[in-house]
Amino acid sequence: MKLIVGLGNPGNKYNFTRHNTGFLTLDFYFKLHGLDWVAKPRLGAICGRKEDIWFIKPQDFYNLSGQAVRRYMKFYKIANSDVLVVCDDFNLEFGVARYRSSGSAGGNNGLKSVISELGTDDFARIRVGTGNNELRGEMGDVDFVLSKFTSEEKKILPKILREVADKIDTWVNL
Repeated sequence: MKLIVGLGNPGNKYNFTRHNTGFLTLDFYFKLHGLDWVAKPRLGAICGRKEDIWFIKPQDFYNLSGQAVRRYMKFYKIANSDVLVVCDDFNLEFGVARYRSSGSAGGNNGLKSVISELGTDDFARIRVGTGNNELRGEMGDVDFVLSKFTSEEKKILPKILREVADKIDTWVNL
């Protein structure tokens, strides 16, 4: 059994914000594979399943995402090595997708929450670059991560999401 987690914030007002890149990535993946989401309020996430792979979008807000991850891992007895977290990273240039099999949170509060809840950083992650230094400098970090993508970024977003979906499929087949 594997667990793939997309980080983001619940609620329509956060749709298509940089911080919801994890949610957006999994939504794109689900469209590609013809999958459907269902709510699992007991475990604190919207989820879907493909064979022996669970996909979740935690509903505890970004900075508390680790709670739902821990609940799913415990309930389904999923090992750390079978967890992949997809999140945004404003320190990476927009469109760069970086996979790591483990590592630090690197300042990402969602990853910090997962690491804290699991007591380890030994799980895979794909960081999707949302960086735009000019815009970030104008807004500050908090407003930047909660901002929507620019019209130029939206044009290339499907290509980026396809690349990340391919990385997810590669990880699943490791």
